[in-house]
Amino acid sequence: MLYERDIEMDSVPPTKVKSLGQWSSFTVRERPVDASRVPSTTFQATLHGFVDSFRRDSQGHVNAVPSSSHSNGPMRYYDLKSANARTASTSLSRELKGRHLQMIAIGGSIGTGLFVASGRALAVGGPATVLLAYMFIGAMLYCTVQALGELAVIFPVAGSFSAFATRFLDPSWGFSMGWNYALQWLVVLPLEIIAAAMTIDYWDVKLNKAVFVTLFLLAVVIINLFGAKGYGEAEFIFAIVKITAITGFILLGIVINIGGTPTEGYIGGKYWQTPGAFHNGFKGLCSVFVTAAFAFAGTELVGLAAAETANPRKSLPTAIKQVFWRISLFYIVALTLVGLLVPYDDPSLLGARSSAGVSASPFVIAIESAGSTVLPGIMNGVILVAVISVGNSAVFGSSRTLAALADQGQAPKIFSYVDRRGRPLVAILFSLVWGLLAYTVNSQAQGDLFNWLLAISGLSSLFTWGSICLAHIRFRQAWSQRHRSLHDLAFRAQAGTVGSWIGLISNILVLVAQIWVAIAPIPTDGEPVTPTDRAQGFFLQCMALPIVLVFWLGHKLWFRTSFVRAGDMDIDTGRRDFRLAVIKAREEEERLTWPRWKRIYRFLC
Repeated sequence: MLYERDIEMDSVPPTKVKSLGQWSSFTVRERPVDASRVPSTTFQATLHGFVDSFRRDSQGHVNAVPSSSHSNGPMRYYDLKSANARTASTSLSRELKGRHLQMIAIGGSIGTGLFVASGRALAVGGPATVLLAYMFIGAMLYCTVQALGELAVIFPVAGSFSAFATRFLDPSWGFSMGWNYALQWLVVLPLEIIAAAMTIDYWDVKLNKAVFVTLFLLAVVIINLFGAKGYGEAEFIFAIVKITAITGFILLGIVINIGGTPTEGYIGGKYWQTPGAFHNGFKGLCSVFVTAAFAFAGTELVGLAAAETANPRKSLPTAIKQVFWRISLFYIVALTLVGLLVPYDDPSLLGARSSAGVSASPFVIAIESAGSTVLPGIMNGVILVAVISVGNSAVFGSSRTLAALADQGQAPKIFSYVDRRGRPLVAILFSLVWGLLAYTVNSQAQGDLFNWLLAISGLSSLFTWGSICLAHIRFRQAWSQRHRSLHDLAFRAQAGTVGSWIGLISNILVLVAQIWVAIAPIPTDGEPVTPTDRAQGFFLQCMALPIVLVFWLGHKLWFRTSFVRAGDMDIDTGRRDFRLAVIKAREEEERLTWPRWKRIYRFLC
């Protein structure tokens, strides 16, 4: 039907269109066919086309918009209007579909946080604590992704949540959030490649890990050079592998729990009684919160991909609703079985001191307890796919964020280079360079480097999620002050602003809990914590906090920015809701013909 098409493409020419705002215009592009570049069967023409694709895309490049920031004598001024216009007029290609969005969110989330780091969480807090922590973070994330979905559908702009923070909160906070998010993914890439190389130890310890670092890094390079569509297709395949593996583990876990292992019979819930369901009390729960947040990190990528989606109004709401339920079910059910099959005092879990300790994966331990000799190897293969998938998402997340920061005048302009295939080429190459840190995998300093890199990314997601919730609250306030109806929104967050407040407060509580645990850590092996260990542990767990504050304060002192008042917010530039009333009326007419079960399903999924 007509409304199933992209609403902009259904109502406006495919070149340049005036925005609903008074300050800017944005580009909705369908790349015209250049007769001089029609595909040819000759090798020379193919090579020429390949080389030509790396040149800057002059069609989508906006030259009319002034620089986002400039110096006028002693007075420095940040041009917020130009920043909003530039993110709305992105040259990125729009090739992602609904199935890509759903699998991108799942693929970016299911990785070492679930397969490996959950072992450390189980050892610290016990099975009941793990479930409570992951359920709490899952509920918090539900509110967050709903708020993100509402903003991203109406404003599918480059940079997504960092651009929302700039537009609706404070340009300095948006600058801080953008670099915080970019740094998070920049350091995750070498972390995941190191974890992938260390996974090879399961099959042969003697193999040179540097060789596998090269292979994994090369795979990530090739995938990302195919652009957004190549990335989406790769994540689609990776996610199918991981979902199949988790589903298989759930079925196998039920069989093992009921049928028992070769050394004992029915297991049931005996490990919840001995050694117990909880470990280290309330502090153990607080310690697991950040592990759970790390495991869910990447779900917000679905919002970042909105700027490269063919029809965000149709694809994003479905992805937002379905992704949460799928991830929550996979996490909760799988971790429930892990807690039933692996006691928290299992000696193998003691190796789970970092997310690279693949040998300490509770999933592998649970399968090995059944006496299988083949399935543990398959599970390690799945973990290998998972870490490569997360590394792939790391390049996507960091490169798109850097490109958006450059468009807003918050990063070097070179990062805004977008080639003729809609790829932020310079930002991608810069992100890939960070992967070279993975070659330290064979050095003695690898462990310390791994821990410090992990420290940078540890709390980053909490700041990102909290900013999304606050930006949504502020946007709704501005929307109401302009006397706009909620019915004018292309997609409304099911939890509303109440959910955003719950998400914001929850993020703050988890942040406070992590700071408390970092200051007063749980003693390991019964040994007292020395002041040196306490100081080092604090920075290892809370490194993101000073980084965010330094970026925010530095930008604010330099540009003297102020918080954006609701009456001054730009709620029009980049909106993609042409003919929305007509389209929604047609959708509502069709919805009336649905049976009740379908209405309930479409509301939830």
